[in-house]
Amino acid sequence: MLYKGRRRRFSLTTGGDKLVLALMVGIPVAFDVILIWGPTLASIGLSLTNWRGIGPVTGDNFVGLHNYKILFTQYLLFWPAVAHNLFWLAFFLGIATPLGILIAVLLDREIRGSRIYQNVFFLPVVISLAVVGFIWELQYAPSDGFINSVIGLTGHQSGIDWLGDPRINIWAVLVAASWRHVGYIMILYLAGLKSVDPTLREAAAIDGANAGQTFFRVVFPAMAPINVVIVVVTIIESLRAFDIAYIINHGTNGLELLSTLITNNSISEANLVGFGSAIAVVLLVISLGPIVFYLSRVSREAA
Repeated sequence: MLYKGRRRRFSLTTGGDKLVLALMVGIPVAFDVILIWGPTLASIGLSLTNWRGIGPVTGDNFVGLHNYKILFTQYLLFWPAVAHNLFWLAFFLGIATPLGILIAVLLDREIRGSRIYQNVFFLPVVISLAVVGFIWELQYAPSDGFINSVIGLTGHQSGIDWLGDPRINIWAVLVAASWRHVGYIMILYLAGLKSVDPTLREAAAIDGANAGQTFFRVVFPAMAPINVVIVVVTIIESLRAFDIAYIINHGTNGLELLSTLITNNSISEANLVGFGSAIAVVLLVISLGPIVFYLSRVSREAA
């Protein structure tokens, strides 16, 4: 009688390897759940309550969609904040992002000192937006700020109050925010330009195309994936704008944004945590739009 032993399954990973893989995957997932998904789900739940941040949340705190009703119909700062976020987005898409792309195209030509220029334009990106806010507060100071000094308007009586005047302060803040955003877009697009097949440009040059025609008809279409990434990044940067506006005047007096409304309602004397959570949920829903668009596009290309 012949004995047939069981076939042993061959595995390239040992028990130690599996433990390392489990830790490498499990730890990031745990942090993601605890720090992102947990607070997100908690915000959605709190948006349905009138909880003020003190004591436990009970059934008596449940108000359903009442916070959203107040937000859309009675809260006077909500729609101006939405308009400011949209204006922020339009400014970034129409001015800051194209400027970053233009600088990237110029630096891609390997001009003399291009490394120095790259570092100069990228330097604001490594500085936190809070520090950027402090820097530009000094530039915009009405009495002795750099900008008023350059245009010859100094002193409390004649200096322009760039950050205190609600008619112009959002323009001033957008210039400050663009100072950082331009460098961010520049480095992203420059990396994309370096990956473009040089034979495409050579073929365009042989066909008699100039630099502008080569870029818009050959290089730009070839960079469709990075173009989508830049648009999505710009939209998200515009929606999550917070630091500069909050540093300057706590997001008030003409600088209301959805992000600053969340903070001002959740962390204030009123402690309207439930109402602030409702604003956060609205911002989350708006932000999901470009993210879903990007993921769906990537999925189609992968398929």
